Amino acid sequence: MDELVPVQKQKDGSVVVSGRDLHDFLDVKTKYADWFKRMSEYGFDENVDFAVFLKNEKDDTAFGGSRKITDHALTLDMAKEISMIQRTERGKQARRYFLEVEKRYKQQLPQTPEEKLALTMQVANRLNNRMAKVEDDIDFIKNKSEIDSTQRYKLKAARNRKAVEICGGSNSNFYNTKGAPRKVFRELEHDLKEVFVISRYEDLKKEDFDRAVSFINNWHASYPLEQEISQINAQVNLEI
Repeated sequence: MDELVPVQKQKDGSVVVSGRDLHDFLDVKTKYADWFKRMSEYGFDENVDFAVFLKNEKDDTAFGGSRKITDHALTLDMAKEISMIQRTERGKQARRYFLEVEKRYKQQLPQTPEEKLALTMQVANRLNNRMAKVEDDIDFIKNKSEIDSTQRYKLKAARNRKAVEICGGSNSNFYNTKGAPRKVFRELEHDLKEVFVISRYEDLKKEDFDRAVSFINNWHASYPLEQEISQINAQVNLEI
């Protein structure tokens, strides 16, 4: 498998991806800092989904020939979701690549004595935690069930509010143009269902409910749709 984006295995066995490396591969035109800030608004948390670190970058104009820049170590799950959000061919390629990376690392067995010992300790800790937290396990199982009718109502209400907001409000030209608001609703629904891998709202798991609401609240329309909304809302009503 060709290495589209470099990945690095951590001491705990997890695999991370450099945010800047992913940004470069996706060929994003927006500056990295601005792009990552927007991506992190899709419900990702620092020290859970990503970690901040500094690294040296070659710069002949800087003292010593290099300068410090901010980068982010992303989990594979975050890298996959960000790739999918781009809605580009490179985004699709990156997501497929990360799925293959994930599959490859899951199939790997520990090789060194240190890795075998670490794996043994991890298994022992997991077993101890399960035995000590029966109630937590029950709650976890419950959270795997689908959202209830109240949560479905709240999810659709959040979707409706966000769609109207993206249109420019209920009094905007775009919102009151026949068929136009549906474009926003369709794109928002498509992105939500694709990120959470569901075909309908009823399939969303309870444990994903809060993240889904956060995703909706921080959602942005694609650039072409944003341009269309801006152009229509900028039009002056000339009717007398």
